[in-house]
Amino acid sequence: MRESVGLAGAGLRLGYHGRQVVTDAAVRIEPAAVTALVGPNGSGKSTLLRAMARLHQPDAGSVTLADGSDALALSAKEFARKVTLLSQSRPTPNGVSVRDVVGYGRHPYRGRWRADDPDGAAAITHAMDVTGVSAMAERAVDELSGGELQRVWLATCLAQDTGVLLLDEPTTFLDLRYQIEILDLMRDLADEHGVAVGVVLHDLNQAADVADRVVLLHQGRVRATGTPAEVLRAEALTEAYGIRIDVGTDPATGRISTQPVGRHLHRHILQDS
Repeated sequence: MRESVGLAGAGLRLGYHGRQVVTDAAVRIEPAAVTALVGPNGSGKSTLLRAMARLHQPDAGSVTLADGSDALALSAKEFARKVTLLSQSRPTPNGVSVRDVVGYGRHPYRGRWRADDPDGAAAITHAMDVTGVSAMAERAVDELSGGELQRVWLATCLAQDTGVLLLDEPTTFLDLRYQIEILDLMRDLADEHGVAVGVVLHDLNQAADVADRVVLLHQGRVRATGTPAEVLRAEALTEAYGIRIDVGTDPATGRISTQPVGRHLHRHILQDS
């Protein structure tokens, strides 16, 4: 059974070349839950996620596991057995099969020889099955479409079999069917396997549908944290995004729906009122 793992950042100050982009940020990625980071471009969402994955060194602050241990102090292999990140882009190897690329996710469990990973073959097969890439297992990844490749990289993360899964805009390049399947998979991982899922999403409605908790960032600061109903409020979203955003709730389903209001939509609203 997979170890229950969570991840928390506190007091994080992050920057690039002396320019501060995230200030005093705190975020918790809880086991058996989906936490969505939302906010406009440049708000610090991806930088914060990368810091949680130890790919961006904090200028200040801490990243800890659920047991209170210092995540920044673990060896690379120890950390990779607990936390994995699906980043926005990865270099695509030429002539390498899908199966072998998914196998890259087993690197924390392998010694010098692949035979050192007795659970590897089953983990790779399972990861390909749940992401729908098994039929293309022997195809070269450089022959795939953007959407197909995104699913292969997700399978690679799943093969790593960690307790924390971080995803940076995972629905990018995917058509509607696979966007929904990725969102459903995130919920399955949290609900059925106890995985702590942290995800950066641009689509506020997707965040409302999939997340247990939402973190709203604006200008490098965490402006609100809570349930979708607590965070996805018209006033807060309008301020953060700099455009009017209406928020409603379906009385039958309780589903939160957000609607940015541009100039043309605003004109139609006035005409209908």
